[in-house]
Amino acid sequence: MDSAWNREYCISPAVAADITEDMLVAESLAAAAQGDCTAYFDLGVAYSTGSHGAACDLIEAHKWFNLAAVSGHEEAAACRSEVADEMTAREIAEAQRRAREWLAASTRKAA
Repeated sequence: MDSAWNREYCISPAVAADITEDMLVAESLAAAAQGDCTAYFDLGVAYSTGSHGAACDLIEAHKWFNLAAVSGHEEAAACRSEVADEMTAREIAEAQRRAREWLAASTRKAA
């Protein structure tokens, strides 16, 4: 990650890596807003592992895996199930509520 731009503006490789990680989540969120089921899955992975600039959040992970599964992503249902094994019933209900809200908001934007 050591580029001329990084050297010019005195950004350390660690800071540049953090910026790149944050960009991956931002790009996935933008693609998810367009209904990209791979982006849904990628966000589920990021939130379930606490990677790519996302904090580990099983509720958000379940939400994104759920959206990916509903959209036809082949691996998403299995990942959603694995995450659910680590969650309480209340957390799963919250994740499902958030997924429904996302779908409702997406439907309103499309109309």
